[in-house]
Amino acid sequence: MKYDKISVKAGGEAMNTDTTIAKNIRVADEKANYDAACKRLLSEKIILAWIMKNCLEEYRDCDVEEIAEKYIEGTPQVGEVAVAPDESNCVSMIQGAGNEDTSLTEGTIFYDIRFLAIAPVSAELIRLIINIEAQNDFYPGYPLIKRGIYYCSRMISAQYGTEFTNSHYENIKKVYSIWICMNPPKSRENSITRYYIAEENLAGSVKERKADYDLMAAVMICLGKEEDSGTDLLKLLNVLLSTETGSQDKCQILEEDFHIRMTQTLESEVSLMCNLSKGVEEKGIEKGRQEGRQEGIIAMVSALKDLQIADSIILKKIQEKFHLAEETAKMYL
Repeated sequence: MKYDKISVKAGGEAMNTDTTIAKNIRVADEKANYDAACKRLLSEKIILAWIMKNCLEEYRDCDVEEIAEKYIEGTPQVGEVAVAPDESNCVSMIQGAGNEDTSLTEGTIFYDIRFLAIAPVSAELIRLIINIEAQNDFYPGYPLIKRGIYYCSRMISAQYGTEFTNSHYENIKKVYSIWICMNPPKSRENSITRYYIAEENLAGSVKERKADYDLMAAVMICLGKEEDSGTDLLKLLNVLLSTETGSQDKCQILEEDFHIRMTQTLESEVSLMCNLSKGVEEKGIEKGRQEGRQEGIIAMVSALKDLQIADSIILKKIQEKFHLAEETAKMYL
């Protein structure tokens, strides 16, 4: 069977139709482009600032604009921007965080978005390393929260040789891994949950300085229906990542409800993501139709063969029923 194009006769006119493989490749490309646009949109500083204010205790008392303008360092790195191997363990990480984390023993992982931030704590500025992941599948074959904790651990271990050397563990920076789940189970829709290290006295009563053990936290943001959002952040993300709301409506809601100034870049990213979302949906529907059509042809041929009907008659029947050219019909025999 050819893998590029096959000739199909529809409505009496000859036309070229992509094979299933070609359609699968194109749908995958569209999906990859959509995912990339989603990550770029989430990496906008004003969107990150909303996430930080609502999920990170260090920023609860800060204004969103203040976080975006004052506390996010440099330009957040997005997953499709490759970083040379071992660069996550070089001095440049102190100025900005790359999105690739390479370990000789544990392999390479790519973070969707990773950036550095400073935070006002006790009148001092502390530095944080923050990772944000956009996740479509809540059940990828393992508990998602375990992956979040693993990412936190990798971001801590990768600090050796950059943020601290030798035995200077006091210089370890706190890390966050924040997961935005677009299709969570019903029971977790419109919820935000934080997992962190806490002190518990099993005997005696002691109190360690919180900054010395509070070094990692994983946050799960599970989206749902916009009307059931409950909090401003959930409403913002439900609108932003909706596949049903158009780009103009999204921009209007972001400006009027969240006072987010629509820069040309932000507006174009919203528009691009909406267009790609529509394209993915349409191509997915077309792919489903094409697969359903092919399954119907195969089922009909199989049933007629079971009745010991001659191939010449089967050929004629599927040509008539599915409007196939003779050469195309023969491929199903």
